[in-house]
Amino acid sequence: MTLPVHGFIVGTRLAVDPAAAGLLADAHALGVTRLNQIHCYTLYFVEGHVTAPELDRLAAELFGDPVAQTSVRRSASAGGVALFNGANGSAHEHVIETALRPGVTDPVADQIARYARLLGISGVARAATGQRYVLHGDLTAADLDFLAQRLLSNPVIHHYSFGDITPSFPQTVATSGQVEVLLLRELDSAELLALSADRRAALDLTEMEAVQTYYRAEGRDPTDVEFETIAQTWSEHCVHKTFKALIDVRGRKSDVGGAPSDLQPPTSDLQINGLLRTYLRAATEQIAAPWVRSAFVDNAGIIDFDDEYEVSFKVETHNHPSAIEPFGGANTGVGGVIRDVLGVSARPIAATDVLCFGPQATGAAGDRLPAGVLPPRLVRSGVVAGVRDYGNKIGLPTVNGAIWYDPGYTANPLVFCGCVGLASKGRHRNTPQPGDRVIVLGGRTGRDGLRGATFSSMTMDAHTGTVAGASVQIGDPIVEKGLIEVITRARDQGLYNAITDCGAGGLSSAVGEMASRLGAEVDLAAVRLKYPGLAPWEIWLSEAQERMVLAVAPAHVAALQTVADTFDVELTDIGAFTGTGRLRVRHAERAVLDLDNAFLHDGLPQRRLCADLPVITAAPALKTQDIDLHASLLSLLSHPNIATKADVIRSYDHEVQGGTVVKPLTGARNDGPSDACVLKPLGTRGLRGLVISNGLNPEYGKLDPYNMALSVVDEAIRNAVAVGADPNRIALLDNFCWGDPRRPATLGALVEAARGCHAAALHYGAPFISGKDSLNNEYLGADGQRHAIPPTLLISALGLIPDISQAVTMDLKAVDNAIYLLGDAQPVLGGSHLRLIGIEGGAEAVPGLAPSAPALYRALHRAMRAGLVRACHDLSEGGLAVAAAEMCIGGRLGLSLDLGAAEPVTALFGESNGRLLVEVETGRASDFETMLSGLPAQRVGSVSGDGVLSIAAGDERLSWPV
Repeated sequence: MTLPVHGFIVGTRLAVDPAAAGLLADAHALGVTRLNQIHCYTLYFVEGHVTAPELDRLAAELFGDPVAQTSVRRSASAGGVALFNGANGSAHEHVIETALRPGVTDPVADQIARYARLLGISGVARAATGQRYVLHGDLTAADLDFLAQRLLSNPVIHHYSFGDITPSFPQTVATSGQVEVLLLRELDSAELLALSADRRAALDLTEMEAVQTYYRAEGRDPTDVEFETIAQTWSEHCVHKTFKALIDVRGRKSDVGGAPSDLQPPTSDLQINGLLRTYLRAATEQIAAPWVRSAFVDNAGIIDFDDEYEVSFKVETHNHPSAIEPFGGANTGVGGVIRDVLGVSARPIAATDVLCFGPQATGAAGDRLPAGVLPPRLVRSGVVAGVRDYGNKIGLPTVNGAIWYDPGYTANPLVFCGCVGLASKGRHRNTPQPGDRVIVLGGRTGRDGLRGATFSSMTMDAHTGTVAGASVQIGDPIVEKGLIEVITRARDQGLYNAITDCGAGGLSSAVGEMASRLGAEVDLAAVRLKYPGLAPWEIWLSEAQERMVLAVAPAHVAALQTVADTFDVELTDIGAFTGTGRLRVRHAERAVLDLDNAFLHDGLPQRRLCADLPVITAAPALKTQDIDLHASLLSLLSHPNIATKADVIRSYDHEVQGGTVVKPLTGARNDGPSDACVLKPLGTRGLRGLVISNGLNPEYGKLDPYNMALSVVDEAIRNAVAVGADPNRIALLDNFCWGDPRRPATLGALVEAARGCHAAALHYGAPFISGKDSLNNEYLGADGQRHAIPPTLLISALGLIPDISQAVTMDLKAVDNAIYLLGDAQPVLGGSHLRLIGIEGGAEAVPGLAPSAPALYRALHRAMRAGLVRACHDLSEGGLAVAAAEMCIGGRLGLSLDLGAAEPVTALFGESNGRLLVEVETGRASDFETMLSGLPAQRVGSVSGDGVLSIAAGDERLSWPV
């Protein structure tokens, strides 16, 4: 029986709608300048037998805020358009409505039925949402089509209508039960590769032959469930094949086991048996920091916080999904990394995000973009909204990050999402026992995220959005908030023996990894679904969000169910862990998977790759003789990579939970860019705090990946030290985003970056505790050419500050205080931002490590503990002049600096590592100099009260009003 459908339209009472203003600006940026005005409305639909008074109550109490919004029934007045914002029904008024496609997760709709019941309205059977846009202007049909497809909807997840749209409701749950047997035992090499390509498995010929050999020994062919499981388990995303590969290196060769002080590459040939083992793990093992509790073995790295607590940190990437559906990709990237921290039994306490986009003007008229690529302006707005939506709704402060713009990210944006967690020591359990039940907690399973692990291991092209649309997920932070509460309580009550998140690969990955030594038996018919028609392989591989898998002793299932019911979180028992060493899955009575764990987890052939290391040659120097120094600083300060990110930062709630001590913006008017954030985890004793920072510089990566790695490690550590972190208690996370590693030149650059990480970690005594690689960030254009991102390495740092009351910010504090320039590294122009503001010329050498930096950072930290430092700021993009200007802006004070006989361009705008500007009270300057005796610390000026930045260098005398 068809149930009646009721629609509601919700609009703003505000005279100026920020969402509409943003869309109007985006439309003009895309070249549709005939659009004069736009009004935005939210659509809500409920299906069921609901009385008129109940509908009025839903409109008033659930769908609209009576202070800021107006909510009416759709039938109230010709769609309700005339009720809002002056829409007048003229000939130049056009209506476009959008809604999610069938099967796409609609988290708001899920909550509507729930809260209707809480209001006592039981007749709401199902709900759906959408958007309504009323456009004003002399727009053509082509204009409307363009706006609908490129601005107001994403065809991967939305459908749209000119006029009233028909909503898509979740359907009654059932599964198809269809299982396919793939006849691969007799396939030849070409046919094996064709099968891999047809099913988007991303397996090469050697790997496909290993699968074929296994099934010949088994005497049967694989089911589609088994083949998809193998592809997921063996994917680059899940098993990191490149970082475990045997690599033959050609050209100028890397150092495998040289002395830590040897920062120059040797020239002999070598073979590397795994980048992860040779460089990243090796550095951590050699440093052997006693405060590292877990490195590279859990969902997140873990270090000691104090005698009672431990801190976990993980940074993930969600690049390919964000290129296709920016909001959903970034949204679920945040949700996924939060679950990584939950997977080590920690309560999430803070989030980070680092984002890389193409230049925002690219594709202004839709004519300069590769086919199938979204305009970078829309990618940025969608990604930022996705990060904001998840973090703000779940109540997690987003406290640290960066945004970088480069043409190389136009088709391949990068989205790094991080999460920090806190847990009492000794509470995490990660060893399932035979007989434990396989318990799924959280959201239901749908067709979202299918083949996401293999999709993220492939190069994108013009058809990726169409072919891989099912790889996109939509998050539901409200469900995940409930998961956090259930898991932390279950942890404290000792209700589970092991836990992991259901991320890439879904149940296949989560259950498969947990059962990798024991074995398990699972019934897919028990899995709760969102909608009908899912085949068994889709249930098993779905990456539907907000799900965790736990190993629970049978005696504890009832207690866990009670906790789950308290927070309205669904619990499903889908099987048991066994001692057979095999993974067995059935759908009702039919067996659909039976794999030997030894093959599934240890049978992947080690890849053998060839790397051509880059030859670093001297490039023409920048033409500095005709540079306008005054204008150059203003241009640098306005460059998107350096300019304030306040519009993004202020859209994130970075103070929820009340533990943010040093915030992303600081200073007299809270608009100076902090070097790092300082957190005081709630519930911990004393004044000890956490410091979170990062380092990123793709410009260096284009020229010299080895020195880029040295530089970004130094930047992350330097930023942490600048706010008060103890340089002897800093842990590092690496995130490599690269092109296709099967190309020798691309892999050679990756080898150099990994070698640089090893050298820098040893130089500073900072161990790596976690990492993630995201490879194949390339786009195959219609011209047949591959377009790769710049070699990009993000280093995130997690440090401890002994006393948060001694935290230091970057803003100038008081007139007449002394200013010191710390660091012995000489600035250079290689990879500097001068090239990005139109200064002609090539690039000299990229900065390397400063030998004295570790000792200098330790001395600076002692000075901070002694209360000698009033302000501190690192010198990074744009060099000394940019850092000085930012300190002035932050404190609304001036600076008078004298750099002596230094060459002006290099002195002002050259970049290097290990350098900071420090403000010290004049009366304590001698104490500061004594504490830094023998280290590079030069007094270069003082704070002024005239609001002017004045710098003397060589024969130049320059000034800029703050």
